[in-house]
Amino acid sequence: MPKTSGNTQSSSDAVDTKPAYATATPGLSKRPRLIANGPRALMWYLLSLLVIGLDQWTKWIANTKLNFHEPVPVIEPILNWTLAYNYGAAFSFLADQGGWQKWFFAGLSLAMSVFLVVYLTRAPRQAKLLNVGLALILGGAIGNLIDRVRIGKVIDFIHVHYADVWHYPIFNIADIAICVGVAIVVIDMLFLEGKRNAKYQA
Repeated sequence: MPKTSGNTQSSSDAVDTKPAYATATPGLSKRPRLIANGPRALMWYLLSLLVIGLDQWTKWIANTKLNFHEPVPVIEPILNWTLAYNYGAAFSFLADQGGWQKWFFAGLSLAMSVFLVVYLTRAPRQAKLLNVGLALILGGAIGNLIDRVRIGKVIDFIHVHYADVWHYPIFNIADIAICVGVAIVVIDMLFLEGKRNAKYQA
């Protein structure tokens, strides 16, 4: 009988040359992408409109029902309704100037409002808390802007104090919306933005 070569292997004993791992399907290993709000920014504009409406309505009530600087007790000794007018910025900053501050702060509010309107369309759809904060700031900025353009001053009426010992500067709904909105944006930047960027691809 003819001899077979000693290094000849049967097909069943052949070494498998295929890699031990399966190649990943292209695209499956990528992180999901962040999607801009785009047209869906409308829902956040509606939240801003709600803030504007509530702010202007409460200011109208305060301006028609309250007397200037005459406190109306609400929760003694910490809360009054007290009608006041602010010709400056927050905490009456530059309120005692000659009138130029009206247009300065009106222009500043307008620029901020335009920026937020545009930015809300570009903000990530997944960042819901951030969008809430931006919408609140936008509503508050426009609420006070309406006052500055319409009557040259901002109507304030919420007076937080402790008896006659301590008084917080009188404010309004727009101010509350701006402060809460800024706090929400800061919280998102500090605690949520990093996690969002790790989860999604920009």
